[in-house]
Amino acid sequence: MTTDATGTRTDGLVQVDRKENFLNQGFHLVRSGVLAPGLRVHRDVGAIWQLLTWGPSIAGGYRASTVRAPHQAAVADERGTSTFRELDDRANRLANALADRGVGVGTAVGLMCRNHGGLIEAMVALAKLGATTLLFNSGLSPAQVSAVVSEQRPAVLLADQEFLDREPDLPAGLPVFSTWADDGASGLAELIESGSPAATPIPERPGRTIVMTSGTTSTPKGARRPQPHGLSEAASLLSVIPLRTGDRMMITTPIFHTWGLAAMQLGMALHAELVLQRRFDPEQTLRTIAERRVTALIAVPVMLQRILDLPAEVRARYDTSSLRVVAYSGSAMPAGRITQFLHEFGPVLYGLYGSTEASWAAISTPADLAAEPTTAGRPPLGTRIGILDDDGRPVPQGDVGQICVGNGMLFEGYTNGAGKPMFGGLMATGDRGRLDAEGRLYVIGRSDDMIVSGGENVFPRPVEDSITAMPEVADVAVFGVPDKEFGDRFAAYVVLHDGATLTAETLLARLRDGLPRFSLPRDVHFLETLPRNPTGKVVRRDLPS
Repeated sequence: MTTDATGTRTDGLVQVDRKENFLNQGFHLVRSGVLAPGLRVHRDVGAIWQLLTWGPSIAGGYRASTVRAPHQAAVADERGTSTFRELDDRANRLANALADRGVGVGTAVGLMCRNHGGLIEAMVALAKLGATTLLFNSGLSPAQVSAVVSEQRPAVLLADQEFLDREPDLPAGLPVFSTWADDGASGLAELIESGSPAATPIPERPGRTIVMTSGTTSTPKGARRPQPHGLSEAASLLSVIPLRTGDRMMITTPIFHTWGLAAMQLGMALHAELVLQRRFDPEQTLRTIAERRVTALIAVPVMLQRILDLPAEVRARYDTSSLRVVAYSGSAMPAGRITQFLHEFGPVLYGLYGSTEASWAAISTPADLAAEPTTAGRPPLGTRIGILDDDGRPVPQGDVGQICVGNGMLFEGYTNGAGKPMFGGLMATGDRGRLDAEGRLYVIGRSDDMIVSGGENVFPRPVEDSITAMPEVADVAVFGVPDKEFGDRFAAYVVLHDGATLTAETLLARLRDGLPRFSLPRDVHFLETLPRNPTGKVVRRDLPS
């Protein structure tokens, strides 16, 4: 079965009507304020001209914002706030300083930074030069950083000092500049001071962005992200998530992750103020929302769960009534936590299902989540989903198959030359799922997470959901491990709430009431915390054997 952007069933692999798509895009762009006919005509024309000349790149987007709203706050972090004009000036200086050091069109530059204004300045500067931006995952080990540098061969590395202090093995002569240090010292600031303030010429071709995978189960891979093709990508997300021009968007998920990068680019199109914090702290997040009157929070599920885990009296200290949108992605959020969040914060929760390779595939609204907390939602404007068998044929509605996606932001392949299977314009995500009669997607699990236990195909997510529903449990991860008798079995890694007690025997007894025998974990490990990377994914290699 396949569904189009309306969420309705289609026969075969049918494209969404282009004219309807174009008209819908315009409607959502006007509704959100990205396009505002008749208002500040000279600035709007100037902003459109910047997009036409620079193209819909990060450089073009921020140039358009500088023309349209020069004195509006663009980025706020722990060290202050920059307007769009100030950010543009600093990006010009940084671009010229890097150009003096040989960076130009196609030159690869590595960025290994937490979320802060310097990261945004560096990304804009590299886009102005047409350079290739390598976004390093900050959770990589020193050995993984060395391997990525050896493979990708950046001409310059810009990194927060804490990552340089880990002393990765870097090539001799590689220029390295610190982008953030706790004592305030910054090689990035020195570069900016040394650069000419002159406007940079438009590069002969736009730069590329390469997102490095997290490497939780294998060597990190570079995924080449395409440049936006105009405002159609923004319209796709805005067709479901009601963000507006001038929003204050607090991005807590790392920008080196596809979800954080998409949020940053969407904020760019909306001329939004990006509110950034280098490290996530649940209470500090609520404090910032209250103090800055944040209107949109961009997060991963584990961050929202940690906010919910704060004592009720702590949550009550902070006025979060300014929030209109809380959007999460990166992993599944337990159904019980979704219901709890909607009860605590109101109908503001939106879930985005996607991947580094596919960008987005489906978005769930507060109404979707209230009705079906386990759904991943429906495809947004310009996106198609197919549930296909292993040969690329649509399966009957309701049957489980591989989830395949088509949209304008599919990745351009890995830097090692590999790609993902394609079926008639739809790319296999590596996940398995099903579609219901309303066109809503349900993700069952990753294909490589499925195990065969006693001849039965089983996925860990239903087991995780059942364990998470237990009141004593704060966090859980379930993985398949080899079993001499059954081929494979599940092992559960469980974190309890402070002061809670639960035995493996009691946990398994409760699971027997709702799960088939072959889904029951045979090993239960109680841990103080799960090892998660900055995007919230469990690092399996760091779990006890």
